[in-house]
Amino acid sequence: MTGGLEGYDAVAEANAQKSVLAIHWSRICERLKAEVGEVEYRTWLRQITVGPVEEDEITLYLPTRFLRDWVRGQYGDRLGTLWNAEVPAIRRVELQVARPGSASATPPADGAAAPAAVAREEAAPRAPAPAPVAEEPRQAEVRSDLAAPLDPRFTFDTFVVGKPNEFAYACARRVAERPSSPGFNPLFLYGGVGLGKTHLMHAIGAELLREGRVSVAYMSAEKFMYRFIAAIRSQSTMEFKEQLRSVDVLMIDDLQFLIGKDNTQEEFFHTFNALVDAGRQIVVSADKSPSDLSGLEDRLRTRLGCGMVADIHATTFELRISILEAKASASGVVVPAKVLEFLAHKITSNVRELEGALNRLIAHANLFGRPVTLEATQDVLHDILKAHDRRVTIEEIQRKVAEHWNIRLTDMSSARRARAVARPRQVAMYLAKQLTSRSLPEIGRKFGNRDHTTVMHAVTRVTELMEQDPAFAEDVELLRRMLES
Repeated sequence: MTGGLEGYDAVAEANAQKSVLAIHWSRICERLKAEVGEVEYRTWLRQITVGPVEEDEITLYLPTRFLRDWVRGQYGDRLGTLWNAEVPAIRRVELQVARPGSASATPPADGAAAPAAVAREEAAPRAPAPAPVAEEPRQAEVRSDLAAPLDPRFTFDTFVVGKPNEFAYACARRVAERPSSPGFNPLFLYGGVGLGKTHLMHAIGAELLREGRVSVAYMSAEKFMYRFIAAIRSQSTMEFKEQLRSVDVLMIDDLQFLIGKDNTQEEFFHTFNALVDAGRQIVVSADKSPSDLSGLEDRLRTRLGCGMVADIHATTFELRISILEAKASASGVVVPAKVLEFLAHKITSNVRELEGALNRLIAHANLFGRPVTLEATQDVLHDILKAHDRRVTIEEIQRKVAEHWNIRLTDMSSARRARAVARPRQVAMYLAKQLTSRSLPEIGRKFGNRDHTTVMHAVTRVTELMEQDPAFAEDVELLRRMLES
């Protein structure tokens, strides 16, 4: 009996410590919001959960390795200072990736509620979940009559944030929190195929509908055109216009589809103006920036560029690893790190294809009860991997680099050492190493029979310059995209 009481006391003490930590953490979060702003807090710090305290160190958890590294680099010292000010006994903060299914962490603090009521108030909004639907029947009507359904998988919580997409993510968050904010209407998202534009648009819609504050219509540009044509045929264009212009947030995906469709462009232009003039939010996505969509009318292109334009860049290796880690963790299947790294190296252009490859691996493991190995990966995904084999030639790389820096092609193999020639030559060697399977001696021979150590030096030097000079890194990345496309 005594042992039972002691066990009960230990549990009660642990729960009491969690409650106290939750109070302290809530206060720290309020200070962080005041310092960094609501958008930055929600983007980077909101997902932190509080772990245990051991001696003078407290552990904080984040859901992905990328977020952990980012928070550690940007806010690690500040978190330590705030915790020490709040609890002098805590002198160090350790940031770790949360273990899947871990129940030891205190939920993240959010909102300006009194600290003692944090747990109750986090749970409270979820209890009357059906209420917003009953209060806003117009939302269901708009979504069923006009718009495509939102994919429940595409939320802000499932979007993996990295350097290539952090700005677009922050802009999308801002619109979801405060639609029609000055400077954010319209929000124009652009980038290549499979980089997350549609995911962010669905996430905006899901967040707004969850809050129950506004009506949302999401559709592709193609569906917008077909709805418009159907309205013309049925002589119900006025009804179509009234329905579309009655929504609070209109989201049009893949706007480039309207290029060459002049009548549909004109209707969209008038709808755009009507909604913006009425203080409603517009969110648009395309594969290029407004200024590069040459087939659109000038007046429409100008209006699209007058709000917030956010580019989603090609993924980096680190972001692809973070995406794969998040997907593998959610699946419950153990995928070795070397397999994730292999996929991140091989499939670089399209996140959808990257996720599809991982899904195929996981399905194969579940169906046959076999572990995921590098050998199995190469066997199961042989068709995808074959399609992604690098086919770029060194000659093509030399030609593109020479054109980019406006030097002669013969300079790639000449003995000239002037920086205006030597630097592009080093970039070409770097890209040859990255984009072809040629060995260092083979690359050296293509550049005027240079030694393989010269190629190694070029690769090292270009890597250093890319880390030091963002403009130079952008040039190299642009060349890589051009060569891989």
